[in-house]
Amino acid sequence: MNIPGIHHVTALAGDPQRNLDFYTGVLGLHLVKLTVNFDDPGTYHLYYADAAGTPGTILTFFPWPGAPKGRQGTGQTTSVAFRVPVDSMAYWAERLQAESMDGRIAFEDPDGLPLELVAGGEGEGTAISGFHGVTLSESGYESTAQLLTNTFGYRLVGREGNRFRYAAADGGAASHIDVLCQPDARSGAMGVGTVHHVAFRAETDDIQREWQAKLTRERHNVTPILDRQYFHSIYFREPGGVLFEIATDPPGFATDEKPDRLGTHLKLPPWLEKDRTEIERILPPLRLPR
Repeated sequence: MNIPGIHHVTALAGDPQRNLDFYTGVLGLHLVKLTVNFDDPGTYHLYYADAAGTPGTILTFFPWPGAPKGRQGTGQTTSVAFRVPVDSMAYWAERLQAESMDGRIAFEDPDGLPLELVAGGEGEGTAISGFHGVTLSESGYESTAQLLTNTFGYRLVGREGNRFRYAAADGGAASHIDVLCQPDARSGAMGVGTVHHVAFRAETDDIQREWQAKLTRERHNVTPILDRQYFHSIYFREPGGVLFEIATDPPGFATDEKPDRLGTHLKLPPWLEKDRTEIERILPPLRLPR
């Protein structure tokens, strides 16, 4: 039983409109779900992905206007990398006013979240096709490496100094994890411009339950299964402190909207519908992409 790759990444943002304009307007991702943080319904939860919301393409945000800025450091996911066609790197370097180095372009979003574009594949055009992977910054790497290899089934595919590169057994998109060992770095602090958690894929609910049992046997402190409406989730902290989630591929984003209308209306889970009027009053207005 191996993890096939990343399901989604969730980060914290400041102004929701600025976040929406950047990820849909500058990066060209699709807003596939406009909803709220189920644990804090006065806050949006914005989902960006390919047009279908395919697992492995999904970057989500909790935007808190006026919230303090976070600090990048150990115990965090400190970079999110997307995959783009090889022939599009010059286009993206010019669009982002950034330099392409060794098939990678490093830049930041408006809140300072570190992002990368990685040349991957022979696809046509310039569109982002999904994740390449993420970077975990750790004060040590051995225990995290053991989780990735012995538990998740990842394999070590390279090393550059204090950077250890891992890939899921099947390879492919959204399957790469870099572990950056920084024993002298300060620890990170959660806030705007930082990643909240990384979610890995479970193809079915049964497989997720197997993962929950396996992680519990390995003495990880795993949550109960939580209903996130578009997938089911379990959470735990890996040995270096980064919050991991295992999320199911089904049921997907078309459960409450037609596939060609994803992200066009504020969607609430059934248990929050009774509070819709108050929630809509609290949430700041958003100009949605056409």
